[in-house]
Amino acid sequence: MTEESSLNKEIEFDSLGSFHLRFFGKWFSIIASIALLVGSASALFLVALEKVTEIRESKPWFIYFLPLAGFAIGWFYFHYGKQVHKGNNLLIEEIHSPTSIIPIRMTPFVFLGTLVTHLFGGSAGREGTAVQMGGSIAHQFVRLFPLSHKEQQTLIILGMSAGFASVFGTPFAAAIFSIEVIRIGTYRWKLILPTLITAYLSHLVCLFWGVSHSHYPKILLDVTSTTIICLVVIGILSGWVARFFSGSVHTLSELIAVWIEYPPLRPFFGGIILVVLFSIGLSPTYFGLGLPTIQTAFVESLPWESFLFKLLLTAITIGSGFKGGEVTPLFFIGASLGNIFGFFDPAHLTLFVGIGFISVFAGASNTPLASAIMGMELFGWEPGIFFFFASLLAYIFSGHSGIYRSQKIGRAKFFSSPSHVGKKISELKK
Repeated sequence: MTEESSLNKEIEFDSLGSFHLRFFGKWFSIIASIALLVGSASALFLVALEKVTEIRESKPWFIYFLPLAGFAIGWFYFHYGKQVHKGNNLLIEEIHSPTSIIPIRMTPFVFLGTLVTHLFGGSAGREGTAVQMGGSIAHQFVRLFPLSHKEQQTLIILGMSAGFASVFGTPFAAAIFSIEVIRIGTYRWKLILPTLITAYLSHLVCLFWGVSHSHYPKILLDVTSTTIICLVVIGILSGWVARFFSGSVHTLSELIAVWIEYPPLRPFFGGIILVVLFSIGLSPTYFGLGLPTIQTAFVESLPWESFLFKLLLTAITIGSGFKGGEVTPLFFIGASLGNIFGFFDPAHLTLFVGIGFISVFAGASNTPLASAIMGMELFGWEPGIFFFFASLLAYIFSGHSGIYRSQKIGRAKFFSSPSHVGKKISELKK
């Protein structure tokens, strides 16, 4: 090798090393910034949500103002938030086909809309808010760095992971969720390391601000033949309940859109229905997040119809246009569904509730792996095999429906409709 060729080789290696250093530095700064911003936003959101929940619980009559609150939310979204009204579905659509930068207004709109929903008693969750804030905040880095389409998709996924982790305190589940929720049955495993780092850092940021998360009892691995049968039945029922929930939300949303042309009146109408249900005696426990009832489900029996009432109120709230997520209500629905099986085996009530808690979520979101991991993060790693099994059953029996309409099918489920799946897969290939 001549001296000149050796020098050229050294220059080439130096350039390659410099490129990798710049690339690493760029993404390290992006990930750290996303974690800091989203973790802080989630901390503020959780604190504010706790405050408005305390106000509503101390003043139950606030529920009577729910129609007016719904009209206010609908009016602001109609006049100023048309670009962001799709919520989580907008994030998923931008991942599939990037077209523009997600407007930063999504963050304050969903933040305030969710707080107003909960202040006046709407039955909604918080996951949708955190994920939307995370995705919209993260996507703003497109303005600061020259990024390809794939890198822009990665930004949204990192933001979703950060939002989910910081609001629930489950970074491992959040990392999986962000790469699992995009396409049914497929995963973007290449992104698992950056999503996990972002999720964990965002979780730490939220804890740094002094925000704590809900704590649940640890579940021990102690089963009998009766327990196994109950777990299988819970998994299958969870899939059917998840399918019914998703279908109810979507159908109600479509019907209200047909019946009421002026969008701000849709949540107003939904609010009236909720007020009527409250006025005729429906318990206040079914309004709002419902965290106390979820905690109670682990230690004592609930009315068997609890999951149906929560499903009904959440479908009306979300389907009519109020803001918030579906995941915490799904936890309520699943926990109260599992609670029923304590009648057959009281000694394993906690296990049944935990299985229902994660399985209905798995079926409705089409994220069985993330749901099982979440179960292990919340309830302990020992019964992990049962979480995986029940989540998979719920995932299969929920069909190809789900709470996120923008999900595409990467791999068909068992027992699915061939025509429906074929159409979705052909669309995906296009």
